[in-house]
This record gives sequence, C-alpha cells and structure tokens, in this order.
Amino acid sequence: MNDTPTYLPESGDWSCAACGEKLAPASVAVTYLQGGFTITLMTCQKCGLSLVPEHLAVGKMFEVEQLLEDK
Repeated sequence: MNDTPTYLPESGDWSCAACGEKLAPASVAVTYLQGGFTITLMTCQKCGLSLVPEHLAVGKMFEVEQLLEDK
C-alpha cells in the first residue's frame, strides 16, 4: 500500500513549459525550513520540473508553511 499523497490533474494531456516533454506522475520530495515530505505530482522526466496544482500551492502547502513558521 502506498501512503504517499497524490495530487494529479483530473484530466488533460500536460506538457512541460520549459522543454515540451509530456508530464508523468512521479514522487517529489517537498521541503520547507527543516520539514520535508514526499508527494506524487505530474513531473517532467527530462528536466525534473513539477506541476504544483493551484489548490495545493495556495491551500495545503500554504497551511503547512504557516504551521511551520508559527513554531
């Protein structure tokens, strides 16, 4: 069983804005200050850039950022 949170678009054929390669789901290490965790995001297999969905960036990641900064 895989406990890694997965954040993938509901639909669409996504390509990398930097190099044009197709994006595929991949494990991504996310770090902030001294904390870190692994999630699955659509990622370019050529250059390594990942697509962070807006709801994740301004929602969940923002909440975690605030919690870590308040410590």
